[in-house]
Amino acid sequence: MKQLACLLFILLLAPVYSQTEAPEFGKGLLNLVGKDSSWTMNLATRFQFLTTTTWDQNADDKWADPHTTALVRRARLKFKGYAYSPKLKYKVELGLSNRDMSGASIYTSNAPRFILDAFVMWNFYENFELWIGQTKLPGNMERVISSGNLQQVDRSRLNSRFTLDRETGIQLRHQFYLFNNFLIRERFALSQGEGRNVTNGNIGGAQFTSRLELLPFGEFTKGGEYSGADMAREESPKLMLAATYDHNKNAVKTRSNQGSYMTNDIGFHHTDINTVFVDAMFKYQGFSFMGEYAHRTAKDPIAKNSDGSLTGDIVQVGDGLNLQSGYLFNNNWEVSGRYTHIALDKLITGNPKENQYTLGLSKYIVGHKLKVQTDLSYMSVNGGTDELMYRLQFDIHF
Repeated sequence: MKQLACLLFILLLAPVYSQTEAPEFGKGLLNLVGKDSSWTMNLATRFQFLTTTTWDQNADDKWADPHTTALVRRARLKFKGYAYSPKLKYKVELGLSNRDMSGASIYTSNAPRFILDAFVMWNFYENFELWIGQTKLPGNMERVISSGNLQQVDRSRLNSRFTLDRETGIQLRHQFYLFNNFLIRERFALSQGEGRNVTNGNIGGAQFTSRLELLPFGEFTKGGEYSGADMAREESPKLMLAATYDHNKNAVKTRSNQGSYMTNDIGFHHTDINTVFVDAMFKYQGFSFMGEYAHRTAKDPIAKNSDGSLTGDIVQVGDGLNLQSGYLFNNNWEVSGRYTHIALDKLITGNPKENQYTLGLSKYIVGHKLKVQTDLSYMSVNGGTDELMYRLQFDIHF
């Protein structure tokens, strides 16, 4: 931790002693370029401050037992640039908040999980790129969108139940134009299958992920297909349709490469887990729509001991649907709405069907780089306790 603090101190003071001009707001704290232009580095930081209040519905159909929390939801440091050649790029992202570092266990050497991203991208031939290291898998659209570029305070319950999140491995990426502006992108990944920062293992098998993206009207402005709200106010309709298939061979966690380990009396319960995502993004003149569908199956979802007795762990198989839309007014206020439906298999006891309805309001002061967001959610649980949740979040990027 002391070494990290010293590094931050040196990097933040570097512009002062070198009298280097800092980038404009939202584009990093510092840009460095080697004397021979053989390398570059951009340093950026951001944080989110979040307050949340929840109420449960009691037997008299009244909202009761309010519970309020306030926390630094995310605090990040980001380094990116190229090394030796512009065709060899890199990115490192560190998470410094408690939520960012959570998940320490014997499988991460009982150490905080500082590292979010640490990978290189090599454009080795024409439109082919090879990614090596730890980063997000090419999974559902909502997860790949940065937490700093979300349309609402945070991602939906579909993402929390089904996301593939980050992994360590390799990815092959390619894109080409079928005709005119019709862009097609392909993504393939081979990874460990147990999540980020795992050091003791690999206990299970391997994870295989493939994703296909279709953009019939060409690229969105400034990568808007992976950013919430139509910040560019697209002058012509933009659409992306995509599908992901993920196969986790001999998985040992309850949510593919996420969730808890399924331990038993002889070690671990292994099963093949398959996850499918189908999603879409549409933007036009301030209006945006995002839709996602998720489906997960498992060969043997109920964890057992060697004698056939149940351990209590069950793979979270089932379906999820998330529909989200918003309109950005000329004064940079945006109203958004979201509907999320989660239907886990009947085997998942204690997890009945969920329907969540969210109304959001955002003020973009400097786009996603400086914004205030708030939302109100009502969650209806079939056979469980309904919940009302209010959130307010401040987000700033340097």
